[in-house]
Amino acid sequence: MKKSNFLIVRKKGVVILPKRIRKSLKIEEGDPLRIEINDGKIVLSKEDFWGKLFNCAKGLYDPDEAELELDVGE
Repeated sequence: MKKSNFLIVRKKGVVILPKRIRKSLKIEEGDPLRIEINDGKIVLSKEDFWGKLFNCAKGLYDPDEAELELDVGE
């Protein structure tokens, strides 16, 4: 999807992403976005915070064992 949109920079640098863009990228309030400057352009991308967090712990635990521990704790 390559469609141009114009945004206005408001006080303190606030910009509002159009609803259609937020909906198509499943961006919700509170989602972390990465901002980069690439060849003089601003590039925003949705950051998969939880995916990165869980990938950091890959191999350190067994999800089935963790679930059993949670069940025992209840």
